[in-house]
Amino acid sequence: MSQTPAAPSDIQLDGQMFLFRKPELLTKDKHAGLGVTRPKMPFGFCAGVRAVPIVLAEIASAQRYYPIIFSDANNPLPMAVVGLIDEVNLFVDDNGEWDQSVYIPGYIRRYPFALAGDKSSDRMAMIIDAEFEGITDAPETPFFQEGGEPSEAMTQAMDFCRTYERDRMVTIDFAKKFAEYDLLTTQVAQYTPQGGEPQPFAQYVNVEEKRLNELSDEKFLELRKSNLLPVIHAAMMSMGNWRSLMDRRVRRFNLAPDQVLQPVQKQ
Repeated sequence: MSQTPAAPSDIQLDGQMFLFRKPELLTKDKHAGLGVTRPKMPFGFCAGVRAVPIVLAEIASAQRYYPIIFSDANNPLPMAVVGLIDEVNLFVDDNGEWDQSVYIPGYIRRYPFALAGDKSSDRMAMIIDAEFEGITDAPETPFFQEGGEPSEAMTQAMDFCRTYERDRMVTIDFAKKFAEYDLLTTQVAQYTPQGGEPQPFAQYVNVEEKRLNELSDEKFLELRKSNLLPVIHAAMMSMGNWRSLMDRRVRRFNLAPDQVLQPVQKQ
């Protein structure tokens, strides 16, 4: 698959990309002299999301901090949950900084860059979110050198995007195979206040343990040989993070016990 920082003029962008407000092809003609500088709110672009896509290679790291759920039973792409009840990413503080003590998903780290493909060929080109606040004509990190070649930082960004794209394709293949086992169901996360009854606060798709246990020996062996079991176990273990995520929300908004499941009133 060929990849280039300077997009051919005949590659077209179709559809939308999560978190990208204005994706556009990165070209020498249009973006020479521009680059990026760390903005005042570095992660402000994702401060209002409640879940972030992750790839298969990230699950072992992500399951330590986030509940890992799946997009749906028919196309189960993994996602890390970062917010509850409100449209607030609980890992991004009021200064627009992500909590540096936890793993930051690759989708977030590669922003404002990504790769775009040409549907009629295997060519790919770099794209940027043209509305990213860090793009400037006096950048700390220029897109291109004076001769028109990508800067060193851009070359590193391109390498990261290539790696992420390969991991994303592996994850898509995983989702197709995973769906065949019919292990996923819609489930409900509950919060139990002290001395009270369990109350639901989130609905999500994940592996149902009963279905996993009821697999035939043949199917279970097939599942193990497909290297799907570590992913399944990691996703199931990550469910313990619902409580820590709720605790994070309580601390973030200084909530009283009777406010825990109530939306925060926006000022």
